[in-house]
Parts: sequence; structure tokens; C-alpha cells
Amino acid sequence: MEAFCGSRFWDSNLSIHTDNPDLTPCFQNTILAWIPSIYLWSALPFYLLYLKHNKRGYIVLSVLSRFKTLFGVLLWCVSWADLFYSFHELLQNRTPPPVYFVTPLIVGITVLLATLLIQYERLRGVQSSGVLIIFWFLCVLCAVGPFRSKIMTTTAQGHVNERFRFTTFYIYFALIIIELILSCFKEKPPFFSPVNTDPNPCPELTSGFLSRLTFWWFTSMAILGYRRPLEDKDLWSLNEDDTSKIIVQQLSEEWEKEKSECKQKEDVTYMKQSNHVLNHVGGGPEEAEVLIRDKKHNRKPSFLKALLRTFGPYFLIGSFFKLIQDLLSFVNPQLLSVLIGFIKNKDAPAWWGFLIAALMFICAVLQTLILHQHFQYCFVTGMRLRTGITGVIYRKSLVITNSAKRSSTVGEIVNLMSVDAQRFMDLMTFLNMLWSAPLQIFLALYFLWQTLGPSVLAGVAVMVLLIPFNSAIAMKTRAFQVEQMRYKDSRIKLMNEILGGIKVLKLYAWEPSFSEKVLEIRKNELRVLKKSAYLNSLSTFAWISAPFLVALTTFAVYVSVDEKNILDAEKAFVSLSLFNILKFPLNMLPQVISNIAQTSVSLKRIQQFLSHDELDPNCVETKVIAPGKDISNAISVTNATFSWGKELKPSLKDINLLVPSGALVAIVGHVGCGKSSLVSALLGEMEKLEGEVAVKGSVAYVPQQAWIQNATLKDNILFGQAPNEQKYQNVLEACALKTDLEVLPGGDQTEIGEKGINLSGGQRQRVSLARAVYSNSDIYLLDDPLSAVDSHVAKHIFDKVIGPDGVLKGKTRILVTHGISFLPQVDHVVVLVDGKISEMGSYQDLLKQNKAFAEFLRNYALDEDIEEDEPTMLEEEEVLLAEDTLSIHTDLADNEPVTNEVRKQFLRQLSVISSEGGECPNKMSTKRRLCEKKPAEPPLPRKNPNEKLIQAETTETGTVKLTVFWQYVKAVSPVISLVICFLYCCQNAAAIGANVWLSDWTNEPVINGTQHNTAMRIGVYAALGLLQGLIVLICSFTLAMGGINAARTLHAALLENKFHTPQSFYDTTPTGRIINRFSKDIYVIDEVIPPTILMFLGTFFTSLSTMIVIIASTPLFAVVIVPLAILYFFVQRFYVATSRQLKRLESVSRSPIYSHFSETVAGASVIRAYRRVKSFVDISDLKMDENQKSYYPGIVSNRWLGVRVEFVGNCIVLFAALFAVIGKNSLNAGLVGLSVSYALQVTLSLNWMVRMTSELETNIVAVERIKEYSETETEAPWIIEGKRPPEDWPSKGELEFVNYSVRYRKGLDLVLKGLNLQVHGGEKIGIVGRTGAGKSSMTLCLFRILEAVKGEIKIDGVKISEIGLHDLRSRLTIIPQDPVLFSGTLRMNLDPFNKYSDEEIWKALELSHLKRFVSSQPSTLDYECSEGGENLSVGQRQLVCLARALLRKTRILILDEATAAIDLETDDLIQMTIRTQFEDCTVLTIAHRLNTIMDYTRVLVLDNGTIAEFDTPASLIASKGIFYSMAKDAGLA
Repeated sequence: MEAFCGSRFWDSNLSIHTDNPDLTPCFQNTILAWIPSIYLWSALPFYLLYLKHNKRGYIVLSVLSRFKTLFGVLLWCVSWADLFYSFHELLQNRTPPPVYFVTPLIVGITVLLATLLIQYERLRGVQSSGVLIIFWFLCVLCAVGPFRSKIMTTTAQGHVNERFRFTTFYIYFALIIIELILSCFKEKPPFFSPVNTDPNPCPELTSGFLSRLTFWWFTSMAILGYRRPLEDKDLWSLNEDDTSKIIVQQLSEEWEKEKSECKQKEDVTYMKQSNHVLNHVGGGPEEAEVLIRDKKHNRKPSFLKALLRTFGPYFLIGSFFKLIQDLLSFVNPQLLSVLIGFIKNKDAPAWWGFLIAALMFICAVLQTLILHQHFQYCFVTGMRLRTGITGVIYRKSLVITNSAKRSSTVGEIVNLMSVDAQRFMDLMTFLNMLWSAPLQIFLALYFLWQTLGPSVLAGVAVMVLLIPFNSAIAMKTRAFQVEQMRYKDSRIKLMNEILGGIKVLKLYAWEPSFSEKVLEIRKNELRVLKKSAYLNSLSTFAWISAPFLVALTTFAVYVSVDEKNILDAEKAFVSLSLFNILKFPLNMLPQVISNIAQTSVSLKRIQQFLSHDELDPNCVETKVIAPGKDISNAISVTNATFSWGKELKPSLKDINLLVPSGALVAIVGHVGCGKSSLVSALLGEMEKLEGEVAVKGSVAYVPQQAWIQNATLKDNILFGQAPNEQKYQNVLEACALKTDLEVLPGGDQTEIGEKGINLSGGQRQRVSLARAVYSNSDIYLLDDPLSAVDSHVAKHIFDKVIGPDGVLKGKTRILVTHGISFLPQVDHVVVLVDGKISEMGSYQDLLKQNKAFAEFLRNYALDEDIEEDEPTMLEEEEVLLAEDTLSIHTDLADNEPVTNEVRKQFLRQLSVISSEGGECPNKMSTKRRLCEKKPAEPPLPRKNPNEKLIQAETTETGTVKLTVFWQYVKAVSPVISLVICFLYCCQNAAAIGANVWLSDWTNEPVINGTQHNTAMRIGVYAALGLLQGLIVLICSFTLAMGGINAARTLHAALLENKFHTPQSFYDTTPTGRIINRFSKDIYVIDEVIPPTILMFLGTFFTSLSTMIVIIASTPLFAVVIVPLAILYFFVQRFYVATSRQLKRLESVSRSPIYSHFSETVAGASVIRAYRRVKSFVDISDLKMDENQKSYYPGIVSNRWLGVRVEFVGNCIVLFAALFAVIGKNSLNAGLVGLSVSYALQVTLSLNWMVRMTSELETNIVAVERIKEYSETETEAPWIIEGKRPPEDWPSKGELEFVNYSVRYRKGLDLVLKGLNLQVHGGEKIGIVGRTGAGKSSMTLCLFRILEAVKGEIKIDGVKISEIGLHDLRSRLTIIPQDPVLFSGTLRMNLDPFNKYSDEEIWKALELSHLKRFVSSQPSTLDYECSEGGENLSVGQRQLVCLARALLRKTRILILDEATAAIDLETDDLIQMTIRTQFEDCTVLTIAHRLNTIMDYTRVLVLDNGTIAEFDTPASLIASKGIFYSMAKDAGLA
């Protein structure tokens, strides 16, 4: 080296052991000069590769770029001037050493390369180059040393040695500083880049390198969020690479590739097999078996591979950062040991200490920056994974077959999207721990072994022993969690049903029984919570005590093995900081492994779903009709057999059907004979087992259960078609929607709730029909559209739309119907019996044939009013019905027979997932119909076109008020809260005590190579440490108990209030919103708030004790604390405000994804029929992107916070070390070790403290929300003591309305206006009137669901407004319009209070014609009804309600007739039972089919809330009034 440089390479006297260090010229000229060059050349190939693949358009040559290039060229000139100077010296025979040729050459070429790179980057559209910034920074860093030494030598000698080189160096130094400064500015955005039309693009793409490194570009949002609550419009749009469009496309391509690879392999095997089967040759069965076994080896397509190919490369960049960060984390403990050595060595030069402090700081800062880059990559990968998986599942759900759909319920699929995709997202953060944890453990052990030798093994043994202890606790906790989830699920399900049927509960006065059931479940739930609280406090104890126990055992073993082993400060504190590093990977590893196990289950589920069979698009041939060509048959089906799944038996056999273009064909038959299936078959929804189906032209489809989207009424009708006002108005007119629009609050801009909640059944069906008519298709498949509407509306629709003179005349129409009156007007009638076409032809032909069809007509024809005196007829009817109800009833929801596992509703999954802050206004309302006959809102003056029935929920914004915290403290109990804080102080005192004792121990003088009283030292250390653990245990336990206490009281208050809330509240509040209080908010109070408080207190006190320790050891530190605290406080306020609002926005935008999804799954057949799959996929992508738009800033806000808070932490490390160096003479090594090792730990707790503050503020809102709903106004008391009516009241059953008026809610018009009416005991009264006349309101008034505005109702002379609600409601009986059943046993549904004997129940069942059905079930009265009674047909549910009425048998019966056409049989049965069993009672019937009330004593005709006519049916018909015109419509007059 000396020959190369011409002087010595290294001189330690010059460089180290001196107060004024300097480097030898040789070292300066070689190593220092070469470092930047080595860096740039080694980074070059990777960087060029990256630039080649990333082209973002080129950047126009700017002033900045010109200057950068100019200075680059100047630098090159300066370097080579040196080179030429050396040649010049050669010529003058002063031979310079070789280094003066080599170094300028290298530097010159490198600078030239950098200059060229500047231009190349410009052409590639790089706005700010990280590679070059680092290069210039290294150059400056390496030039500082020579710069200083040149000045020092010159001042020492008093003259300049080599004037030329001296000058060039200064020019060089100035130029690189300028280059460094210039490279920090960013260029303008590239030219010719794809046009960015974003109104609000994400600044990340255009931000400079330093800004990305420190996440500075996020600051603008943090400030904005601090100034005012963020809104949707403030969010940046997603980066191109994070959008659904790109990600889902990539993932789908990879998955398709994967599937086709597997398919090729499989095809080979299949061919062997199928050939064999075809030829029936060979050695019989054996060969076939061999082939089948062969097939087993085939691998299924692996979704994991597709995921790896799509997201792997991006994730690996993050892993690379993680590796660097892991290595860096071991530098500081080494530096700590050097620092302690420095403090001990009294004559070391001071600059050593400053250098060590600076290195510690630099190392910590680098670690921070790199760690957060790693997290950013991980989180973005997780986010993309979720987008990709959700998108793929959504696309798949639109094409799976019905049998596949049946194997996974809507709820399960929604779960795949929410829960399983979320699992992937959560795993991404920690996936790198799989390799990083073992690496960290290995390194830590290696360094520990160097420090303490074999004694380390004792400590490690303790750690390893703690792992099974921790994992045992984790397993047990998981078991408890599952159990608790089960209770929670059943509680939410029950609540969901209670809220769905709250009206029925009120009408029957059943609330106490159900309230008891909920509280019972809740008691069990809290019991499990308590158990897991015991466990959690144990694991907290382990987590806090672990590092301490490890240190204790290690030190104890180390000291006692050999008395020559001395525990000095260096050993003690270095090993402590290494143990702290070790703690994290050891705890994480088991967690990551269990996470991976969970995710693999999710992966299997997703893969299984994505591998389901898809509908065969070619199952039905579709030909588009060219205009002008008249093709005779629009639909032809030949010898076709269909089933709902390959493995199920066919539900349609040997169908032959030709439908000429423009014909109207009716399909009739009994319930469950396959009418709906036939329509589905024509749509291609069923598996075609054999035969041909051709459907020519576009199709419009009206399903049996109308499928309504959560959008405006107009959007529902247009359904993606271009608006055309004239056509739209005609359609509304034809479908009789004009009148409904006047009634709806916002006309056709009314927002319709989920599943069409604020429309009555009839309105929904008409909207669905209007959608079909508007679509103007060639073929119309109408699946029983007339059943849900009133008879006069049905007639209007048939005449105006479907019939021979309707809007659709000339189109091909297939109509499934129950209405016999329309059959004479259709072209063909097809009669189905048990899945076969039994006969077809025109109406006249079929009547002549006198087969099944004629029989069918005879049973149903309208003129046959069944009188009581026809016993024979009756028998037959009864048998028919029983058969029917036993047959699998067509389930209305999905047009497919219900196989006994009944589909759950989506509700409970959704409400559990549902949102975090305010959810979207019309969220998840269960079927609360404001029904066909209930006056929907009376027409309000149209001030506000978008008047919504459901008021949007208020989202809390801004900081949380202290009162909320106080409310929670009150619920926990203030004493307990104080005790908890006191315990925390004790715990920290003990911890500090233990460490101070340790530092004191290390300073104990060494006599003859040993330390004295080691035993006493170890004893006190152990006692202090264990005391700390014990206090933690007690503390976390007390906190958990307090939390559970609070949870119990808050939930009880909420439940109590909700059962006492008046019905009007439920009419204006979506069930989902109430359910959300019971699921999400109660969950937060149960399980989120207590641990968050625990963590918050923990981190707060840790940070506090760090400050105390550092100030105690180096009092100077107090000066720095104030500015640091201010910085910290600002960052914390900015972050909390922004992140909380981002979380709220994220949760609000999350629920629409799932509700849109469940809507899509429910309406998949409609979407496919109208060929709208593509646009629905786009909507879903849009909703997903909207959600990620608020999620992405959320991730970045955490990174932003992390970098800033950790910087504060790093400053603490810097100052602790710095002041230790300054006060070196007065300090002992033990104290320095103590204060710096405390400082090294503080960053983590500072970071978590901010997070926990934010978490706490976000979640404490739950308390507020629950409080809000526990204090809504309540209805009258259930029982008023002293005002209780006599036991046998009402004995006569007389009713009297006196000048009675009522309205639905404040601010609405009166529904009944001044009614005066008297009904004698035992009369049968029919109540009729058009939709909205106030028929249902009368019943609601009797039960005081609506309270009077003026006037009163008397029953048997008792004013009903003066007695308790339960006394009133339990003495009246109602058979409601929608039969509501609760999940539970049949017996519970009939008699929830268990007050009737079995005999009485059987008697009631017999009279309600259910005895045969119930006794045929194995569990008889304990037959389990599913949610909403889905495993009973609608008719049977209606009969169950009848049985309830028969059991109660009070003197007054109110019958609210069902609008939907239940099979006519059920209807007749109910009427007959009522006529025989309630002979002597007062019966009020709200009738839709007039033939049921033609023989009643009197009929009350309501019109617009007043009594229009009230007399016997005969005299009303004679008087030719309203009743007469209604009877005429129904063909009875």
C-alpha cells in the first residue's frame, strides 16, 4: 500500500489516540475517495434494470436539469484536471505515486456516469432519484474528512503544500455540495405520461425521494385532518397499481393460467378413462379402478400459486428492507457496550464519546426509515391482496351454478370476502417474521454468548419454557373465543329476529319472554369473557415478567457458576438490551405460525369457492333476431330434462315446448310443480341434463320474489338503460306506479332501502315488472308477477301490460300465474304436474279435454264460494292442502326448491362485519314492510326531492368529549379506576427499583477478582422483579373485571330501553343500525376497550418512567424534554385527528361493498337475464376502490406517525448518550448503562402510546352510541298497578271509537280523522278500502301501537288509554298479515311463556289443520323452526299464527288478511276455522279478497281515514257506492 500511496496507509497515533484526530493522506486518497464510486457502480446494474421496466414518459429539459448536468460536467473536468496535473508532473520528472493517477481517473469516470444517469433518468421520467441523492450524499460525507484535514495541515504548517490539488479539491467540494442540494429538488412531472384526469391525484407519485423516505408527502393531509374532519372529497385517488381494474385483472389471468395448466394434465387422464367407459372393453372393473386412482394424483389448481405470481415480487422488496433492518438492530447494543467502556476509561479523548452518540443516533434513524419502508411494502401488498381476492370472488359469484350456490350460503360467501380476505391482509404484516424471527434469535444468542458465555443458555431455557406456556394460553383463549363467538352469534341472531318481528312481539305482548332469552345468552357470554380475562391477565403477566425472569436466571447462573465472573455494567446492560430485542421475535413466532394456519384454512375455503362449477353459457342457445326476419318460434325446447344440480334428481323431465314469436303463454299448476323452475331453465339457470333449448332474442325476467336494488326507484326501473322520459312515463302508467309515486316521500327519486324495504310487496312487484317493460326486450319471462298485488291492480296490470292489448303485445310472453280469471285471454296454457307438462293448448281446448286442468279450475273457480254445507268438498280441500304443505314448498327467495338446509339470511353476517363509525343510512334493515295497505307517508309538499324515509345516521366527528370517558369510568366504577392507576404506579416503581438495584450492583467494587454479597444482590433483584409481575397480574385482572362490569350494565340498559321503545322508532330506524349497536358497539365495549386501556396505561407509564430514569441519572436531560414533548404532542394531535376520521371513512365505505355483494348474489339470476354482469362488476370494483381510497391514507398515516415519533425517540437516545459523555467524570458506568438502555426501549412505547390514544378515542365512541340508544323515548308502562282491568275483561267484546284521530309520527298528517263507531259483542265486521285508506291503522290503534291524537277507544266500557300496555295487548288476539315466526321450537312459537298444557296446544294445532304436519315430524312440538320460519311454507306459517290465536282465544279477534296470494287453500282453511271457532267473539277482518267477507254482519268501508260506508254487505251493494265498485272489480257483483 505504501508503494501505491507513497506514504503510510494507517497510523493509529494520528487517527485514534489523540484529542485532535486526523486521517493519513493515503487513507483519504484511497478508501474515502473510492467509497462513492464503489456504491454507484454496484447499484448501477440493478438501477438500469429497474429504469428499463419503468417508463413514465420523458421530462422536458428544465433549468434544474441543465444546471445539474453543467455541474456534473464541471466536476468531471475538475477530477481530470487532477489527472492531467499528475501527467504534467510526470513530464517534469517528479514521479507522483500511482494513487494520484488511479483516484482521479475513477472519480472522473464515476462523476461522468452520474451526469449521464441524470439525463437517462430524465428520459425515463424519474422526477427525483434516490440513487443519485445517496451518491452525492456519500461524496460530501467522504469529502468532509479530507476538507478538515487539509485546513488543519495548512494552519499547522502556515503555507499550502500542493497549491493545484488544494484548489481543485475546494472546487470539487463546493460542486458536490451544490449537486447534493440540487438533487434534492424534484423535476416537473413527465411529459406524454398517460393523461391524469384525477381531480385529486395522490402526491406520492410525484414526490421526491426524501419526501417518500420520510412520508413527508402525507403531511398535507395530516394538517387538513387536524383543521377540520376529513371528508370523502379530501381523499386522494388510488395509485393506478392499487386499483381493482389492474389488480383483479392480473390475479384473474394468473388463476386462469393455473386452472388451464391443471386442466391439460387432467384432460389426458380423463381421455383414458372416458375411452374406456365408452368402449366397454378391456378387463372389466379393475382397469377402470386403476384409471380412477390415477386421477387422484392430479393436483387441483392452486390459488396460492396465482397469488404468489401476482403479488410475490412486490412483497420481496419489503423483505429485503426487513433484512437490513434486522441487522441494524444489533448495532446499538454493541455501541452501548463501547459507550460504557468509554465511560470507564477516564483518559479516553472526548470525541470518542461524541462519535459513539452520533453513530447510535444515525443507526437508530436509519433503522426507523428502513423499517417503515418495509411496513409500507407489506401493507400495500396486503391491501392489494384484499382487493384482488374480493374482486375475484365477486366475479365468480356471478357465474356459479345454483347447486354450488346452495353449498355456500350468501352469508358464507360474504364471509369469504370480508373475514378471509382480511386474514390475508393481517398476515402480510408479519409474514416476514417467518424467516426474520429465527435470524434475530440466532444473532441475539450469538452476541449474548460472547458477552456472558454459556450462562445464556439458562436464560434461553426460561424463554423456551415460556413459549409453550404462552401458546397453551393462546389455544385456550382461542377456544374461549370460539365459544364466545357462538354465544354472540346466537344473541345477534335472536336480536335480529326480535327487531325484525318487534311489531308482532308488541302485538302479542311477548317482550318479557324474549328479553329473558337475550339476557340468558348474555350471561353465558360474559361468563366466557370472564374466563378469558383470567387467562389474558396471566399472559400479560408472562409477557411483562419474561424479560425480567430471563435476565434474573442468566445473571444468577452467571454469577454463581464461578466467583471470578463479575457482573459489570457493560455485561449487564448490553445483555439486557439484547434480551429486549429477543423478546419480540420469540413472542411473534408462535403467533405468526398460528396466523399462517388460520390463513391456510381461509385459502382452502377461497380456493374451493373459486373451483365451483360455473353456469354453462351455451346451455341455452341465444340468437339475436335480425329485424325484418320473422322467425316462427321464439322459444323451442325439445326433449329437455333439467335439474338444480348434477347430483340432484331432475325437477323437470322430458319438456317439449314451442312458443311462437309474439305469443302469450300461461303456465299453471300446483305449488311446487316446477313452474318457476321452467322459467329458470329458459334463462339457463338450471343444469341441462339432456335435450335442446333455444331462446331467440333478448330476455327480460320478472322473478317471483321481486329483486330490488338499494338505489332510487328510477334507477331500479331504468336498470342501466339510457333514460327516455316519454317511454319511462308510459311504463309507470302501465304498471300502475303513478299513484305510488305520489305517496312516496321523494317521488321516483326516493331512495329504496335494502331488499326494497320501504316498498310494500305489491309495489316491489310492480317496480320489478316496470324494469322488464322498460328494457324493451324480445322475450318476457314473468314468474307470477300478479300474486303480490291487490286484485283490482292485478286486473289493471294484466289489461295494460301483459294481456292481448297491453304494452307488450307482439312480444313473446311467458306468464306463470295463480290467477284463473286471466286464463281465457291467453294464447296457450301449459299445465305442469310434478315437473312434466301434462297438457297444453288453448283455454277452450283444455276445458273440453276435461283432465287435470279442468279439475284445477273447478277447485279454484271464483264463483264457487265454499259454503259450510258442502262437507264432501271440504274433505278434499283439506287433503289437498296437507299434501301441498308437506311437499317441498317452493322457496320464494331463490326460485329453487328448498333442500332442507335452509339458507340463512345475510343479515347477521353483515351486521357483525358492519361498520365502524356511522354506517350507511339504509343499512341492513330486515323485512320491516311498510305494507301495501298501510298508508305509506301521505303526500308531503315536495319541498325536498330526496326526502328519505330513513334519516342518515349522524357520524361523530372531531374530538371525543371527556364526558364520554367519564360515562365509561362511571360504568366501571370510579373506585376501581383509581385503584388501577395506583397499581400501575406501584408496578413501575418496582420495575425502576429493580433496574436501579442492578446498576448499583454492577458498580460494586471488585476485590481480589470477586464481588461480595452476590446472594443478597440476587435476592433483592428477584424480589423487586417478581413484585412487579404480581402487581401487573392483579392490575390487569381488576381492569378486566371492571370492563366486564361496565359491559354488563351498558348492555342491560340498552336492551331494556329497546323493548320499551315505541313502534314509530322502528319504522324510521333501519334494523341494521340498531343491530349494529348490539353487535359492533357491544363487542367494542366487551373486548376492545379494556385491552386498549391496559396497553395505553402500560405504554404511558413506561414512557414516564424512562423520562424519570434519564433525568435522575443525567439531570441536564430535563432541558431537552420540553421541546421534544411539544414535538411529540403536535405529531400526536395531528395523527389522532386524521387517523380517527380516516378510520371512520373507511368503515363507512366498507359496508356498501358487502351489502352490494349480498344484493348481487340474491339477484344474480336477474342480472344475468338482463346481461348486466359487466356493469355490476364495475360497480363492485368502484365500491372496493372507494374503500381502499380511505384505507390507503390510513396505512400511510401510521407510517408517517412512526417515522416522526421514532425520531423523537431517537433524539432521546442521542441526548441520553450525549449528556452521559458530557458528564462523564461525575457518572459511573452503571448509571450510564441504565439511562441509555432505557432510552433505547422508549421508541416502541412512544409509538404505541399514540396508537393507543387514537384507538381509545376511536373506540370510546361506542359508549356514546350505546348511551344514545339507551335513552330514546319509551312507550307507556307495561303494567300500571292499581289500574289493572278485571281478570275476565273483555267479557262481552264491545268496541267503541269516540271521535278518534291518530297519526303515524309527529309531523305527518292524520291517518284516521275523527272516527265514531260502535261494534256490539260477537259481531263480525269486515274492513275494506283502497291502499292507504287507514285499514291497518285501525288495528294498530286498538293495540296502542299508535297513540291517539284526540278521542278514545273503549272496550267493554274500559278506556284503553288508562291501562298498562301488556294488560291491553294480552287480552286481544291478532292474526297479522305477515306471518312472523322466530327461530326456536314450534312450541315456543305458539306459547313462549309456557302457560298452556300440551293437550291445549295439540287441540289448537288440530283446529288449525297443522296436526298432521306436526305429528309427522320426528320431534313433534319441538320441531325446530329456522330463522324467519323458512323451513315452513308461507301457508303453514299463516296457520301457525292461526294456532296462536286459537290458543289465546280472547273475546276480540283481529284478522289482517295477507296480501300475497297464499295458495287459496290456506286462505279458505283460515276463514273456516274462524267461522267455527270464534263463533261468539267479535271479529274484525281487514279484507283484500272480498269473497271472504260477503257473509259478515257488517262491512266498514274506509276512505282516506274517514268512514265512507258502514252497513250489511247486501245493502252496501244495493246502494251502489264504493263497496259496490270494488265488488264489481272482483267479479262479485
